[in-house]
Amino acid sequence: MDIFNQFLGHLSLGMSEALTLTNLWYCFVGVFLGCFVGVLPGLGSMIAISLLLPITYHLEPTGALIMLAGVYFGSDYGGGTCSILLGVPGHPAAAVDVLDGYPMARNGLAGVALSLSAWSSFIGALIATCGMVLFAPLLAKWAIAFGPAEYFVLMVFAIVALGGMA
Repeated sequence: MDIFNQFLGHLSLGMSEALTLTNLWYCFVGVFLGCFVGVLPGLGSMIAISLLLPITYHLEPTGALIMLAGVYFGSDYGGGTCSILLGVPGHPAAAVDVLDGYPMARNGLAGVALSLSAWSSFIGALIATCGMVLFAPLLAKWAIAFGPAEYFVLMVFAIVALGGMA
């Protein structure tokens, strides 16, 4: 029960910061610019963030992170829009949208496909945010306990994983 109360406390603290008018404005601007960049074929979420990162240099850190999150989600939705309406995936992650969304658009259900894309993105982000808020205190305690031996094993694991992929 204590974990649930802690979860609600952290979530309410985050929401009270995120739902200020200034941060909502930064989110709106980020989503708008992200959608604008995301509909261009070949430009994915990471490229959109890289292109729009200089806008956030003179903002407060919380507003800048909220704006960059808006850019990420907006460009992801913009790439899905390009995939659903034109059948051309704007970035590799939007290739799945072509399989179901483009046939729906050809049958006159483009609005339904776009709204399903937006709602599924919202629900996935909501579940991921709740999971992050729930597990962040546990992961923070675990990360603070890392010492030199744990860092060494982590680096060896990374080198072995890279060698296995090569």
